[in-house]
Amino acid sequence: MIGFYNYTVILTYISLISSIIGIACAKFNHPLMAIFALLFCGLCDMFDGKVARSKTDRTNEEKKFGIQIDSLCDLVCFGVLPASICLEIWGESIHNRLMWVLITVICAFYVLAGLIRLAYFNVTEETRQSQTDEVRAKYQGLPITTAALIIPVVYILRYFMPCNAFPWVYTGALLLVAILFITPFSIKKPKLAASLVMLAAGLLIALILLFAAKHSRIKRAEQPRQAAKTSVEMLQASTNTEEL
Repeated sequence: MIGFYNYTVILTYISLISSIIGIACAKFNHPLMAIFALLFCGLCDMFDGKVARSKTDRTNEEKKFGIQIDSLCDLVCFGVLPASICLEIWGESIHNRLMWVLITVICAFYVLAGLIRLAYFNVTEETRQSQTDEVRAKYQGLPITTAALIIPVVYILRYFMPCNAFPWVYTGALLLVAILFITPFSIKKPKLAASLVMLAAGLLIALILLFAAKHSRIKRAEQPRQAAKTSVEMLQASTNTEEL
């Protein structure tokens, strides 16, 4: 078969599968599950490079294949998936054509910015690897994989603000992140300690999302009961008044 199927690319393939599941969840109105899929993609991305470099006898073709497949996977995981979540969040609340066009353009720009950034990375990474075997020390622009933490943090706000405001906040965050993807500034590649901090942050975000979602469901479930209780109390008060 065409391609390479050794253990160095397994995590990348798993990450892609997770992103497809996340896109499907967003499509069928389960954005929270899509966010968890995004977090899992980020977890896979943290270790796929380390796993790939553990194979010291990789051929030049395997190295180049790894660069390409990783970037293609990243585009789906951290580009298409967050944009799909954005479209689901808006859902049927887009009532005019101009707004629909605006949201679609922002989502398209986000994916395009991610694509440009990844293509630029591929070119520079191939050149770098042909000159040295050392691990990259810095990135140019905001790495697209940071979406695995940024987007879930933004999504947490959904449980603490008015429903009609959150879609604008999410879309604004998407636009800002897209601009940072293609802005020429240097950022150090995280070392082990920083990677562990990000891993802990991801776990904390997941726990906060679970708690917020559970609290939100309880609150929504209590609202009808509270309304029914109020109606009963009003009816009883009315009855007592009539008796008097």
